[in-house]
This record gives sequence, C-alpha cells and structure tokens, in this order.
Amino acid sequence: MTFPDMMRAIDPEAPGGPEVMALVERPVPKPGPGEVLIKVAAAGVNRPEVMQRKGMYPPPPGAPTIFGLELSGTIVALGEGVNAEMLGQPVCALVSGGAQAEYAVAPIGTCLPVPEALTMVEAAAMPETLFTVWTNVFERAYASEGDTILIHGGTSGIGTMAIALCKLFGVETIVTAGSDDKCAAARELGADHAINYKTEDFVARVKQITGGKGVDIVLDMVGGDYVPRNMQCLADEGRHVSIAVQGGLQATIPIFEIMRRRLTLTGSTLRPRPVEFKALVADELHRTVWPLVAAGQLKPVIDTIFPLAEAAEAHRRMEAGDHVGKIVLVVGE
Repeated sequence: MTFPDMMRAIDPEAPGGPEVMALVERPVPKPGPGEVLIKVAAAGVNRPEVMQRKGMYPPPPGAPTIFGLELSGTIVALGEGVNAEMLGQPVCALVSGGAQAEYAVAPIGTCLPVPEALTMVEAAAMPETLFTVWTNVFERAYASEGDTILIHGGTSGIGTMAIALCKLFGVETIVTAGSDDKCAAARELGADHAINYKTEDFVARVKQITGGKGVDIVLDMVGGDYVPRNMQCLADEGRHVSIAVQGGLQATIPIFEIMRRRLTLTGSTLRPRPVEFKALVADELHRTVWPLVAAGQLKPVIDTIFPLAEAAEAHRRMEAGDHVGKIVLVVGE
C-alpha cells in the first residue's frame, strides 16, 4: 500500500485554549518492531487531552506529541515481527498519543479487530473507556455479579461504558450526574439509579437506595473532598477506585475507618503504563468482552461527531460538560 510523506494532524505548538487545536502538517510516522501503521478513520476525544492542551498532562516519554489516545482505521504498513495477515485489517487501538491524525502508529498488542457490529466511529470510541473501566472496575475492584457500584460522572464516556459493562456482567449501578436530564439519560442507558449531585446529597441517597448497607465499589474521577464522602457510601469490605482528580489532588481520610471496615482504596492511570501491560489487557478484553461487542451487545454511546478540522469545537463541547457519552473526530473514510 502507498501513502504520502506528510499528513494532517492535531499537534499544538504550545498550551492554550481550544483555539490551539488547529490542523498542522506532520510527517507520516513509521512503525517500529511490533507496531503497525494505521490509516485513521476516526479518533476519540478524551478528558486527558483537554488537560494536555492546557499544559497539565504532558505525553509520557517517547509518546507522540500529536493528540489522541484511541482510534479506528485500517492497517496499511507493518513493523518488523508483525504477522503479514494483519495488512488491510480494520482495527481499533489504544495508543499513548498520535491518534488525531490521518495516520498513526499503534503497537499490534493494543489493537482489536473491528467487528461488523461496530461502525468505525463506534470502534474509535471504545478503547480508552473500555480499557479504563475493565482494568479498574473488574480487575482492581474485582467487580462480580451481584455487586453494587457507585459511578460518578455517569453520563461521561467512562460513566456510560461503566453502566453498559456492569449491566452485561450483573453489577447493579448507581450513578451521579449534574442535572435531572442527565440522570434521565443515565437511566435510559441502563443505570439502575441516578442521583443529581447538585440537588441531592449522594451519600444519603446511596444509603437510602442500599437500605443502609452501602455499595461494594465506588468508581471515582473527582478526588478531593469526594473521597471521604465516597468512603461513607462503601459497605464493609468495599473497594474505592480513583481514576482521575478533577476535583482535587489531595484528600483527608479517616484511616481508622479503613481499618475498622476493611476498606480498600486503590486507583490507576492508564496512559503511562507499559505497552506489555496494555497488550495483556487487550488480550483479556478480546477473550471476555469482544464476543459481546461482536454480537452487538456492547456499543459506546456517541454524543457528537466532528471532522478532524473542528477539534477545537470538540474540546469546547467536552469542557462545557453537556455531552452524554463520547465525542469523536472523523478523520478519513
């Protein structure tokens, strides 16, 4: 397959507002050993990129400065050691950067096949949230059938994926959202309960919903003063998983409460983890979740689709906080 030397990409020279997300020309990257070059069809937009744009979340060492952590497209070139049968295959992939461009390099280990049940836009919106929810809810918090989980940000990309996965695996979901409309949207997407955190005390509501027992798991992307409040929502032996700190980097927590009630506080970040770890997750997802995707039982919720040239508008949409589900940039056919 032939492809050009240069491509259009989103690669701001300096931090700033959404207006820095303009198209620029960049060289088409070359795949290294164990990597593939993908002609990008679509790329997801995620909150870490908003932080990166503001200069608060630089790419990890060795990652491209071009924005974008997930994509879908067709493999057009192979690095050393990649099976020749992969050429021409439609895939979606988790990457540490570089997705928001006409071409991107991905480790073959973090690529998943795009089944007929998914469009390329839907496929592009899967990897970041699916890897995040799976590793944190099902691996770190070992969610299992019959558990109850409190999910903050229930209408976010992460929140909507967590609702869908939990529904498939028999986990009862309580979500928080910032308006009655968003709460209704979350229930429509399958959440068992939705709490408007602006008009209700989520701690009191969780206790009411669970008959005073509390939830087995909290999935938290707020941090700050939410952490001690989340702990009040946990049942004995409960697991608290932090995946973002939008509300603050520090929290004051009652340690004796952790001891007395045998609570677990854990968390993780995905982007800086080594490729080997992400490949193991991709393999596990391929075995456990991808059959459900292929059967049409698991799809991402798509909020808005923008062309690549309107990446700035995509960021404005995300920062406004009105979206339900994923925002996606369409790059090619």
